Amino acid sequence: MIAVSGASGFVGGATARLLAEQGAPLRLIVRDAARAPALAAEVRVASAYGAADEMRAALEGADTLFLVPAEESADRVEQHKTAVDAAAAAGVRRIVYLSFIDASPDATFTLVRHHWATEEHIRASGLAWTFPRMNLYLDFVPNMVSDGEIAGPAGDGRAAVVARADVAAAVAALLVGDGHDGKTYDLTGREALSMAEIASLLGARYRDESVEEAWASRSHYGAPDWQVEAWISTYRAIATGELARVSEDVRRLTGREPVTVAEFLRAERERAR
Repeated sequence: MIAVSGASGFVGGATARLLAEQGAPLRLIVRDAARAPALAAEVRVASAYGAADEMRAALEGADTLFLVPAEESADRVEQHKTAVDAAAAAGVRRIVYLSFIDASPDATFTLVRHHWATEEHIRASGLAWTFPRMNLYLDFVPNMVSDGEIAGPAGDGRAAVVARADVAAAVAALLVGDGHDGKTYDLTGREALSMAEIASLLGARYRDESVEEAWASRSHYGAPDWQVEAWISTYRAIATGELARVSEDVRRLTGREPVTVAEFLRAERERAR
């Protein structure tokens, strides 16, 4: 039995659909049963990863948990730890956790440190584990454009952004395949582009900001400091080259190449017609 958390979201839902197509025994873990995808699967409700008793009850009888990261929050690591502990208490044997490329305690991108802390907790749990590590989602790149430009302190750095659909396909392959315990996989696109190149594909321009300028330009959102730092540190991680590595793991796991930015945008335009 494979339990998929976040099954009403894009990656969790897409992964669940692929598993259902293969006839895998499947359980969907959602916050609202009405939003669960209509699949041949059990549905169990847990209001949050931090709801320990609910998570444990939702996971009882499951062998493997695909743990999709919680929404960004100041206490996300604690939520993840509670979910992992609940899985262990429920008798789950293996956790496949969607982490981030080059997860480390001193990563420039601050949210990547959250992924590292979660990985460490899973390693210490005694459960079998596999860590597919995603790059930035290609799908979100168009949202980076504001007033005809992408602005941030990314310099000439590059990022091998990856489509969410490619991440879901790779994760589904890991969940039903053998020999993946104790391994990490880098889920990236097949090219590493600069922000200037990405902006050009979007019909926009790129403006390289200083860190100070980036803070000032985002002040009007009224977001908490930790979130603004996360936004800005994304660009800083691109500048340092931490998101530039291109991996073959998506192709190795799925048997097909991940889509490029140009291919993704062309497909989106065709769908919009």
